[in-house]
Amino acid sequence: MAWLDRTSKGTDLTISVCNGSFVLARAGLLSGKSATAHHGAYGMLAATFPDITVKRGVRFVDAGNVSTAGGLTSGIDLALHVVERYFGRSVAETTATQLEYQGNGWKDPGSNSAIAKKPVSTEARPLCPVCESEVDRKTALVGALGGLTHYFCSPGCRDRFLADPDRYKE
Repeated sequence: MAWLDRTSKGTDLTISVCNGSFVLARAGLLSGKSATAHHGAYGMLAATFPDITVKRGVRFVDAGNVSTAGGLTSGIDLALHVVERYFGRSVAETTATQLEYQGNGWKDPGSNSAIAKKPVSTEARPLCPVCESEVDRKTALVGALGGLTHYFCSPGCRDRFLADPDRYKE
């Protein structure tokens, strides 16, 4: 963390791919900014770092001096976006061609809209209200609040929920 903090101060841009956003967040580089991560970690990123605005359903987020990408191929899109940022669209398109990369997410970071919506917990598929992980009702930690039963994946998520349940309302 110390190395990242020290090094990032001398860079024009610091980026992360997938759940590397947790590392940038832990280092304080995302505080007060928008960011993304792998779609399976949106809930945990938001729960762990409430001072970050988690953007769902985007390939990447360019927040000026720090940028984050979703899953692995979103990292390619962010890399091409960075090429475009510094060298222009033509060079980025040539780079994509040289890579034999056919994706266009770098031209439209919002193209992951299919995963933008927060998942909903159901009887058939209960989700932890904090991190949105699927839980097994038979083995999950259980808590009742306001006449509703909630299932948690871990004591940490249960404790976060109980400390501020309004934060996790649908």
